[in-house]
Amino acid sequence: MIHATRRLLLGAAGALATPGILRAQGAREISFYFPVAVGGPIAKIIDGYAADFMRENPTIKVTPIYAGTYQETLIKAQTALKASSGPQLAVLLSTDVFSLIDDDMIVPIDTLADTDTDKAWLGSFYPAFLKNGEVGGHTWGVPFQRSTIVMFWNKAAFRDAGLDPDKAPATWQEHAEFAMKLTKREGDAVSRWGVEIPATGFAYWLFQALATEAGGTLAFSEGQETDFAGPAAVAALQYWVDLRTKYRAHPPGVVEWGTTPSDFLQQKVAMMWTTTGNLSNIRKNATFPFGVAMLPADKRRGSPTGGGNFYMFKAASEAQRLAGMKFMRWISSPERAAQWGIETGYVATRPDAWETSTMKQYVAGFPAAAVARDQLQYAVAELSTHDNQRVTQALNDGVQAALTGRATPEAALGEAQATATHLLRSFKH
Repeated sequence: MIHATRRLLLGAAGALATPGILRAQGAREISFYFPVAVGGPIAKIIDGYAADFMRENPTIKVTPIYAGTYQETLIKAQTALKASSGPQLAVLLSTDVFSLIDDDMIVPIDTLADTDTDKAWLGSFYPAFLKNGEVGGHTWGVPFQRSTIVMFWNKAAFRDAGLDPDKAPATWQEHAEFAMKLTKREGDAVSRWGVEIPATGFAYWLFQALATEAGGTLAFSEGQETDFAGPAAVAALQYWVDLRTKYRAHPPGVVEWGTTPSDFLQQKVAMMWTTTGNLSNIRKNATFPFGVAMLPADKRRGSPTGGGNFYMFKAASEAQRLAGMKFMRWISSPERAAQWGIETGYVATRPDAWETSTMKQYVAGFPAAAVARDQLQYAVAELSTHDNQRVTQALNDGVQAALTGRATPEAALGEAQATATHLLRSFKH
């Protein structure tokens, strides 16, 4: 079986590598899907960016289309493009890259970056954020809405528990010990848990952080093979289970992704693991002093990157590709990347964004903003494979089975690995 992946990779150097992509004249219209489950601040920010871009580039009309969650956005893009009515660009998960290539939907960005300026721009992003988009010798995605997992802690709760409020746990052992001290219970009733690590929505992502810290690698860059059941993975899931059963410092069962930040703000939990994308929310709404730290280490520090990349759809005309490239360069410029990071809490995706006067002033007044950036030196590519949604769902199911006591970590991960092997068997060359 010849997959679309291979067909597109073979064709990329030919049909798509047109010298000096078309210098189109006249007005051009492009649209892009952007994932927001609801409107609100993010949609308003993106609308503002589109308006600013059009003021500076009056011959290009840019229309953002808000399409729900990342998963809903991917489905809508696939459906629209099959009906030849889709957008030219979309912000989709960096981990969707194999699915997008397999469906023959996207163009390698490096084949459109035909000038020295374009090539310098494509090389200006943090390498950790480019990893997920690098497949088959090409770069397919432009980092934009990117994150890592960080740990927030309530400094007042630390002080209440007799801990140094300015010192986050640096190791798994410290993390467990702190979590026990921070848990407040009266008999069987718990008024404050020590830690929450959410396990819905992105269970695989939080689990990958633990597995990385334990020295494991869950998937390999070709996207055809996983190692969900290796010793490091089992040790990682056992530690997560132990936070509940051994240390009695984590809520029972499965903690919801969406309610974890509100639990923290309501002081129902003293430490939480979540995306740095929650930074602005916590800063705005916390009624207590808080800290932000890199995740604690076992054999090493580590977090997977996360979030979305801009992709260019193959259905875009040459004029639209040119306009799309101009928009992507503009919205990911150092100044705009800094502005986006400040306004949302996501990580500014290129080093020179952190050298802008705006970002320097922001970090000087709010040093926690730089933690996720500093953690990039330990970051790994987010779990991504062919048939990614079904593969990660198998891992999500395994993690949740262990956390709810329906299976041991070994058994749960063994089943997840068996499912992944079955799903990926046809993608092996």
